[in-house]
Amino acid sequence: MAPNGFRQLQLNFSGMGCWLTLAIGFGLVTTVGIGWLLKSLLVLVILLISVPIVLIVGSQFWLRRNLVEGACPACSQPLTGFRPIPMSCPNCGVALQAKDGAFVRVAPEGTIDVNVVNVDAVRTDAGDTDEVTIVDVDVLPPADS
Repeated sequence: MAPNGFRQLQLNFSGMGCWLTLAIGFGLVTTVGIGWLLKSLLVLVILLISVPIVLIVGSQFWLRRNLVEGACPACSQPLTGFRPIPMSCPNCGVALQAKDGAFVRVAPEGTIDVNVVNVDAVRTDAGDTDEVTIVDVDVLPPADS
């Protein structure tokens, strides 16, 4: 027996894989049809275009409803925050909550929150024994209940 006897029976199939794949693909397309492939590609393209648009529009709508811009009621520092999330002012540290498009102080139960009124008093000496004091009072608008 010759040691190279089995090589004579070997067949060379290099390059046949490409032709075999093409033949199988052509057979599938002709038997099943190509319409489903085109329809599924069209659906995929529509989804790839519409999903980011819907996400961008939805996030802008959510931000318009939940983002509050205003000033701290204690120190007038400009703030930006989300409506449902309590926060504290980075400038003065007051606990704040966004309510009706503005920031309000969050006070524990039983605490009475008041607004301070500046009163400027001027003392005048007229030389009399009766002292006269002139007081300027800032009147605040009524508080919302």
